[in-house]
Parts: sequence; C-alpha cells; structure tokens
Amino acid sequence: MLKRVCIFCGTSAGLNPVYREKAKEVGEILAARSIGIVYGGGTIGLMGAVAEAGQRAGAEVIGIITKDLLDIEVANKAIPRLCVVGSMHERKALMADLADGFIAMPGGFGTLEEFLEVVTWSQLGVHRKPCGLLNVNGYYDFLLNMCDHAVKEGFITPVDRQLIVADPEPNSLIERLNKFKVPPPSKWLSLIET
Repeated sequence: MLKRVCIFCGTSAGLNPVYREKAKEVGEILAARSIGIVYGGGTIGLMGAVAEAGQRAGAEVIGIITKDLLDIEVANKAIPRLCVVGSMHERKALMADLADGFIAMPGGFGTLEEFLEVVTWSQLGVHRKPCGLLNVNGYYDFLLNMCDHAVKEGFITPVDRQLIVADPEPNSLIERLNKFKVPPPSKWLSLIET
C-alpha cells in the first residue's frame, strides 16, 4: 500500500487549464486516500497546484528543494516539512527514499529526467516501487509510443516496458499503482551478444 507518492511535474502550469485541474485532483485524491505527497518544494505551476490542493485537503506534504532553487521555484514555506538540500542528486535521492511510488504529471525536461531515472532504478532493481504517468490530454502518448518502439527494436524488454503504468485519470492511476506488483528485474544483460 502506498503511504507516500513522489510527484514529478512542471513548474509551469502549461497552456491547457486541464493540467492544473488534474494536478489539483491528484492532491485531493491522495489526501482522501491518506497518502502523503513528496514533491519538489515549490509553489508555482503544477508543482504548487498539487501541493496546495493536497495540503488543503489534509495530506501530509513534504517538499524537497535545493539551496540554488529556493528563490527560483518560490519555495513553499507554508508546508510543515520543507527539506533544503545541497544538490539535485541529494534532492532526487531523498524524494525516492521518502516515497513508496512515483507519479509524473505533465512537465518538461526535469520531469522527464526524474521520472525516467526512477524507472531505470526499478529496471535495475534499485527499488521495487511503482512508477506511473498521468497521461492527461494524451500528454505522454509520444513517450509511451517511443517505449513501445524501443521494445520492438530490442532496446527495452517487454517485462521492463511494464514498469511504466499510464492512465489519463488520477483516481484510476492511483488505484492501479496501489495494486501494482513491480516485475522482478529483467535479465536484460543476457540480451547482449558476446
């Protein structure tokens, strides 16, 4: 069972209002299910929307931010637990340690990098936590198609492709992640010809 979920998402709200609406919905659903939120510690964009909605609805909210990003991302000083760390490496490691699963909502390079890193960690057996994409408005269709293409071309195993759970609706994504059994690390090294 998920006790805390790490949320990766944009410091922008995007151009379509549906992204902010779904971010708020994620925060409210997590609070209703007594699941805490671990996130990047800012008050702006989707990041701020999910944290604000979650906190308002009673969720535990833990923000983790680097010293360098304190001002840039407008640190959320309204949450009871804001952890300030020295580097992005420390930030991501602490976020992963505190969470029982991960959700990426729409975002940019940072969101993609953070999400794909935790998926890779799952592939390597570093953790056994579910990784989900909130595919609002088809935002991640191209990424999911690329993953399917990588399977077809022999770069991702079919078992490892299952590591990414995608759903357009927050409630069903959280439900699926709560029930998800992470497949064991694949023998991907055995695919390498010697």
